[in-house]
Formats: sequence, structure tokens, C-alpha cells
Amino acid sequence: MDIIFALKAVIMGLVEGFTEFLPISSTGHLILAGSLLNFTDERAKVFDIAIQAGAILAVMWEYRARIGTVLGGIASDPRQQKFALNLVVAFLPAAILGFLFNKAIKAHLFAPLPVALAFIVGALVILWAERRHKTLPGAHRIETVDDMSMIDALKVGCAQAFALIPGTSRSGATIIGGMLFGLSRKAATEFSFFLAIPTLLAATAYSVIKERAALSAADLPLFGIGGLAAFASAFLCVRWLLRYISSHDFTAFAWYRIVFGIVVIATAHFGWVMWAE
Repeated sequence: MDIIFALKAVIMGLVEGFTEFLPISSTGHLILAGSLLNFTDERAKVFDIAIQAGAILAVMWEYRARIGTVLGGIASDPRQQKFALNLVVAFLPAAILGFLFNKAIKAHLFAPLPVALAFIVGALVILWAERRHKTLPGAHRIETVDDMSMIDALKVGCAQAFALIPGTSRSGATIIGGMLFGLSRKAATEFSFFLAIPTLLAATAYSVIKERAALSAADLPLFGIGGLAAFASAFLCVRWLLRYISSHDFTAFAWYRIVFGIVVIATAHFGWVMWAE
């Protein structure tokens, strides 16, 4: 195994895990990290999506009890049936739009500068949503994920579709979208975690199958290393975020996005960093 590629795999896996479930865009960070590491070929693009499996496993492990309850009651428990149906409904908008426009999005938006702009725009939306949440304290009417209706799930699913734009953040779109649509911060965050499971599994499987010609058996160790790094870092991140939201809002993430986006634009403009396209 090439030690340089192995090191890049670890770094990319850590970036994926630490950013996947925060409202700061894992795809955006992977594009930027890949540019800095010169890890931008076709194999790298598949790698970025495939290592999401490690992050998914971290969420599945954290919520293994609830997942077991849902699977065990899917045939007879109306509460679990409703929850599973809500996940399916929320999954569909991004799945359909991603299938239709995936090629165009990759061709035009998977580059550092569009990602930087998406970082800044997304940050402004977060700041607006948090201000609204504070000035209208009664705006959230849904305390837990089990209180959500199918319409609530569809709204969150439509919000998730905006994350097809690299740099927007799937977690940010679903959590902030959920809060705007009446979910409490905790309910929006937890539903975002659960919705990540079918969404990321589908994206991973689709990408690997579609780009299988660009892969070989020799790539498996690198994928394994990256996936393991993503699992470990995502597990730590999920645990931390659940504690964080109990006493904090998402304003700090918004300012991080603004600063990060400005840094990328400035370094590209002045030629300080040669971001790969």
C-alpha cells in the first residue's frame, strides 16, 4: 500500500466524520481538503462518497436501540410504522432530484469557489433561522421525532434537497429546515441523524456501483482505512453534538462557515492557494 495514499485516506476519513453531522458541509470540506492534498481524480471522488459508510455506521451504532425497535415493530406497531414512513417520505425529494441532476451538479458545482459561496449563503440562513427561533420562542410545536406528521417529514426532505449543492450541508439543511418548520432543536437534530442513514447509504451504493470501473481490488484497503477513520470521528462528533445542542445554538457554526468561505475566496483570488478544480 502506498503510504502517502494511506495518509490521505486517513485525513479524508477524519474530515468526513467530523463534518458529516455538523451544519458545516462535509462535501464542501472534502472538496477543499482534496484540493489541498491533490486528491481529486475519479477514484478520489468515489472515495469521498464511499467513506460515508463509516459515518453512517457511527449513527447506526449510536441509535442501535431505536433502530432495533423500529425494525422489530415495523409489521405491527403503528408508531414505528409512522416513523419509518416519515423517513421514506423525507428521503424521496433529494433522491429524485439527485438522480436527475447529479451529473450537472458535479460538472458545475464541485469546485472550491462555488463551495465557498455556498458556505457563506448557508451561514446567513443559519443566522436568520436562529434569530427567528429566539424572537419566536413558540415557533416550535414538535418536541420529538415521534410527533412529526408526514407533511413535516416531507418539508424536511425538501430542505435536504438543497444539500445537493456542495457546501450547503445536508445536516445544516435538515436541522435548520426542521427548526423553521416547527421542530425543536433536539427533534430536528435527531431526525437529521436518522434521515442520514437511508440518504447516505443510497448515495454511497449509487456512486460505488456507477463508478465501479474506476475502482480495483487494490483500492479496498484505502477505502477501509478511510471508512474506519470516518466511523471513529463521526461517533465522537455525534456524541458531542447531542450534548452541545442541549445548551447552545448553531450561531458559532454560521460564523465558522463565513470565515472559512472568505478564506477560500481570498486565497484563491490572491493566488495564495492553488485550489484544484
